[in-house]
Amino acid sequence: MRTRTTLVPAGLATALAAALVLTGCSGSGSGSGPRPSGSGTAASAPAPAPPAPGGGAGYAGPRPQDQNLLAWTGDPNDAGHVTAQSAAGVGGRVTLVRIVLRERITWSNVWLGLAGIDANAHLSHCQLGVYDAAGTLRASTADISPQLMTDAVAKPLALAQPFDAAPGTYFIALLLNGEWATNALTFKSTGAGISVNAGLTPPNLRYSTLLTGQTSLPGTVNLAEQSTSTINTGWASQWYAVS
Repeated sequence: MRTRTTLVPAGLATALAAALVLTGCSGSGSGSGPRPSGSGTAASAPAPAPPAPGGGAGYAGPRPQDQNLLAWTGDPNDAGHVTAQSAAGVGGRVTLVRIVLRERITWSNVWLGLAGIDANAHLSHCQLGVYDAAGTLRASTADISPQLMTDAVAKPLALAQPFDAAPGTYFIALLLNGEWATNALTFKSTGAGISVNAGLTPPNLRYSTLLTGQTSLPGTVNLAEQSTSTINTGWASQWYAVS
């Protein structure tokens, strides 16, 4: 038997050898070594986005923004208590409820939870207003006596002039005057009077009264004179919201 030998040019042999080496590398499968980077490799999976601040880590409870409001003294779902007081007890007094703003807002309305009305009441010179931490009146409503005679619901009462409210402490002021039945004109409340002031002293009481004999909200008040004497008789802290 005769053996036939075929001669391959040197250049072609070198090219074939190089091709076999490359074919072996690309066909090595999913080895343990690192894969070269480049346009032919699969893109790495993106890192998961960090959680939003305060979100997804548990139940945070309702926020005013959930109900198209800007701030409130407490969740209205918890305002189940109804507070009433006689005209002799609160007539002409300025009743203050503290509220803390965490961001700058334009304050246009004070929402009040009117729980019950007295159809036979004779009301006049009733107002809502907002004092800042220095005791300066920032804004107030017109006489709200007509709104206290109808529709026992939560209702917005417009400030005569909206104002820019920076973050900080404010006091919503209620002034009532006239004659009404004690257990007929009532308001929704988020606290049981004296207990809301736990740990606090003037001028930072969360709920208090000031002055007597007022027929309009004064331009300034001395918050160091905050009193709880009327609060302790059962005039529980009203619920308010801001829009």
